[in-house]
Amino acid sequence: MSVIRTNQLVKTYVTGTNEVHALRGIDLTIEKGELVAIMGTSGSGKSTLMNLLGCLDSPTSGSYDLDGVRVETMGKNELAAIRNQKLGFVFQGFNLLPRTTALENVELPLLYDRSGRKLDTRALAVAALDRVGLGDRLDHQPSELSGGQQQRVAIARALVTSPALVLADEPTGNLDSRTTIEVMSLFQELNEEGVTIVLVTHEPEVAIYAKRVVEVRDGRIVRDEPVKNRRSANKDLFELDERSAA
Repeated sequence: MSVIRTNQLVKTYVTGTNEVHALRGIDLTIEKGELVAIMGTSGSGKSTLMNLLGCLDSPTSGSYDLDGVRVETMGKNELAAIRNQKLGFVFQGFNLLPRTTALENVELPLLYDRSGRKLDTRALAVAALDRVGLGDRLDHQPSELSGGQQQRVAIARALVTSPALVLADEPTGNLDSRTTIEVMSLFQELNEEGVTIVLVTHEPEVAIYAKRVVEVRDGRIVRDEPVKNRRSANKDLFELDERSAA
């Protein structure tokens, strides 16, 4: 089943007499269970595409189906509800509330869920933190956690609503190389469990852990293919430890 299906997605920004063609007809299908890296340089259109896929903006024209729901004609309130029900977000800057525990940060999306689906929000938040290996850090505030741990809290927050899709925008941009591999190891593990993940990155060394890479240039998809010589983040971590111990 397709989690994402776009047809001729166009986004044009108009400022005065200027028109900026950010996306020029994007056809993209992502199936359930994929781990896809969207790549592109600054100004390529990848961030605009991420905003449209995340229902943070609406296209100028074209259609977008998210997990079987047509979303491009929805208003702001409908888009907010769809984001809460179908999407989990992970950002470069973690976006955690500073004087709030890991547990409370992860619980937050459940408090905005008006569908009545989620009853025991604490238990769901604990389970999500367990899933990312932070079951012993429930009461820690972000300032008491490393960068990698903060990103794991953010990933747990993205997972807690059981979304159809996790969207990660430059999720390793603020992390050192070892922590980057640790986070990609977690994404690979979650993907093996069936979580559909789309991550936006400009780093080939991050995209190499995905199953498929989609490259955007000048508002168009110029490459869409399986990742050649895909790497295992767990294996890379093991080799790092071996070299450190030598």
